[in-house]
Amino acid sequence: MKRFYKTLPSLTAAWVITIAYTLMADTVLIEPHHLTIDRSVPRKQVHAQIMAARRYDTFWDTGEEALARAALASNFIDDTLPIGRVQGIDGPLAASRFMRVAIPDLRCEIEQMIVAGDRVVTHLRFRGHFTGRSKQIQGQGQTINFIATDIYRIADGRIAENWHIEDNLTLQQQLGLIPK
Repeated sequence: MKRFYKTLPSLTAAWVITIAYTLMADTVLIEPHHLTIDRSVPRKQVHAQIMAARRYDTFWDTGEEALARAALASNFIDDTLPIGRVQGIDGPLAASRFMRVAIPDLRCEIEQMIVAGDRVVTHLRFRGHFTGRSKQIQGQGQTINFIATDIYRIADGRIAENWHIEDNLTLQQQLGLIPK
């Protein structure tokens, strides 16, 4: 009986991973409009890097947390951590939830993706309508359309580090948080 209890946690972890991948199997990953690949990078590595980036970018498109968990390494580091955001996988999960409260129909497109060495650069466009709440402001259906650029370092098929910059000026103006 003791042996059963010792294997239960590992069985539980396997079930969770299986369930997460089953849920993701129904999700169509977004594709880049333009893809540039460094041909010196081995094909298998390129494929793994593109899949990690597409999973993570699709997480931003859909809010499906299983995609972020599959894309990010367990020791994921946000190298441009915004004030107030926690480090690690929980940071982007919380940020996505916060954005979806304000912009429930938030969508993300990969306008460009560049694969070079162990890095993937994605140029993203976010769109939606501010119909929820952001801080003390209730949305009135304003159109949201802003860009972001991320640099991912991929290790073992997962995003280990991310450097990112968002066009927060445009976003904050569209949300009505600051004047245009």
